[in-house]
Amino acid sequence: MSVTSPTLEEKVDALASQLVTLENENKELKRQLDWHKRQLFGSKSEKRIEPNPHQLFLGEDFQPTQADVDQRVKETVTYVRGKGPKIRPEDCVSDTGLRFDDSVPVKTIRLPVLGLEGLSPDDYEIIDIKKTYRVAQRPASTVVICYEQPVIKVKQTEEIHTAIMVMNVLERSVADVSFLVGMLIDKFVYHLPLYRQHQRLSAAGVTLSRTTLTNLTRRSIELLIPIVDAQRTSVLQSRVLAMDETPTKAGKSKKRKGRMHQGYYWPIYGDKDEIVFTYSDSRARRVIESILKNEFSGTLISDGYSAYASYTANVDAITHAQCWVHTRRQFFEAQDDEPALAEEMLGRIGALFTFEAQCKNQGLEAEAKREHRLTHSKPVVDELIERCEDLTRERAFLPNAPFTKAVNYLLNRAVALKVFIENPDVPLDTNHFERALRPIPMGRKNWLFSWTELGAEHIGVVQSLVCTCKLHDIDPYVYLTDVLQRISVHPNKDVAQLTPRLWKEHFADDPMRSDLMLDV
Repeated sequence: MSVTSPTLEEKVDALASQLVTLENENKELKRQLDWHKRQLFGSKSEKRIEPNPHQLFLGEDFQPTQADVDQRVKETVTYVRGKGPKIRPEDCVSDTGLRFDDSVPVKTIRLPVLGLEGLSPDDYEIIDIKKTYRVAQRPASTVVICYEQPVIKVKQTEEIHTAIMVMNVLERSVADVSFLVGMLIDKFVYHLPLYRQHQRLSAAGVTLSRTTLTNLTRRSIELLIPIVDAQRTSVLQSRVLAMDETPTKAGKSKKRKGRMHQGYYWPIYGDKDEIVFTYSDSRARRVIESILKNEFSGTLISDGYSAYASYTANVDAITHAQCWVHTRRQFFEAQDDEPALAEEMLGRIGALFTFEAQCKNQGLEAEAKREHRLTHSKPVVDELIERCEDLTRERAFLPNAPFTKAVNYLLNRAVALKVFIENPDVPLDTNHFERALRPIPMGRKNWLFSWTELGAEHIGVVQSLVCTCKLHDIDPYVYLTDVLQRISVHPNKDVAQLTPRLWKEHFADDPMRSDLMLDV
């Protein structure tokens, strides 16, 4: 049996096909390399910098014309450089720019005046006092409170009376509420791990084991779980709910020895500026079902993760909306692939944000905001979708090209991206949500992982309350100090009043404080 060798034309065609394949692979690898370079060394900002025609760039060859030279007028300017007073804000207490509020303790030191030796206070008069402020810090701020309980015997009746010991947050604990709250704030707000807090205590002369610190943190957080549950109920009653997921390492992996398990926080953000972080060991659709539990009905806004669309498609009471910032990001990352087309799409999407800024500046709400969106935003969205459909018919793009993925991303989510037009309560993007959940990814760079899944759940409990406090301009320290003491005497049926939003209405004017602060 004879084998026919390929002809020259077939060899050329095979080489040409192989060359195209290699060029596409090379282009894709370069794109991936550029992406990784941006993640490591580049800016994460997605702002578009408009070129300034009057700004010269490095390496630009510019030769002035004779007309430019003739227009230049030589002038001799003589000036003396002086040092004027620096403009300070009105709340500065001195000309050095120091600012602090009434909660900061001030220690006053009266300096002696030289040259008054031998004079009594009656021999001179103080006509003025100049005050100079400096910021100071003690080596350690840990304080030990000693409660003295007098035992008194009445002489006539010989009755013995003992002072009643003040109630503590944790029964039979050596920690005051101020210490418990301080640990929580340092760990979950300022991301100071417990082992570093333990080192600081040791340097301050206080001997407590790291196990004791861990148990105090755990017991304190367990007291806050009912409050977070009540806040979750409030969030699920929202008309518009934002939902996302962010990864975290928690517990040991059961499949891969020596590795940490990949878990996820599922934050939900309600229309009353409340956020709840729920931990789960999976990113599957079943987690969305378990969190919402058929208790939510309204509009769910999310990113482009397909699990949200899959879930809402089977629930009639929920309308799915998607974020335009995530759509814009697809075209932003495709600028190197198709610069002109990507720039065009970014300009069209940018117009939507301009119209939203107009609504905010004009204070438009409800029906007025809806009419503004129908008049201005709807034509832009329709033209953008039509433009993407025309591009897919008129031009042949590589399937894996970034611009192709961006166009398909928009077209596949066109219905969800239009929801904001008819519903004025639906935001154009989820930037407000992304800012609220930022402590989780930022803290992850400090704690790296949680030893157990229970620890990950506890992080979600504290961050749910702390982040909500920030959204309502509440000091987390004041809030936690009050709530940890109040929770033992507060009625269970009114636990919702202890959530940050309602706590601000009922208890913020007269919060419970630690005994340490009574003399301050």
